[in-house]
Amino acid sequence: METLAKKEHLNRLFDLYAPLLTDRQAEYFRYYHHQDYSLQEISEIFNVSRNAIFDQLKKVETHLLNYEAKLHLLTDNERRQKAIDALEKGAYQEALTILKEGEDL
Repeated sequence: METLAKKEHLNRLFDLYAPLLTDRQAEYFRYYHHQDYSLQEISEIFNVSRNAIFDQLKKVETHLLNYEAKLHLLTDNERRQKAIDALEKGAYQEALTILKEGEDL
């Protein structure tokens, strides 16, 4: 069973990288992760085997993790949000340090 943190992470990656997936992969992901359908339920909707759904979901997970490893969109977004939070607290040097950390990626 997936941990809540892993599921949340995959959902955040999906929000950023969904356009890079096939339409079918995105549909499977939405049914499974957003609408909480079982593999069996999804397989019946699409008239494919349960194993085919499982394989596609694993491929989607791999794609999402690979996209993030190469593009760093989620990491950059989180870093920028930390910098914004620091600026709102008046911690300008901290915000600058946070932003400079991302230059190494």
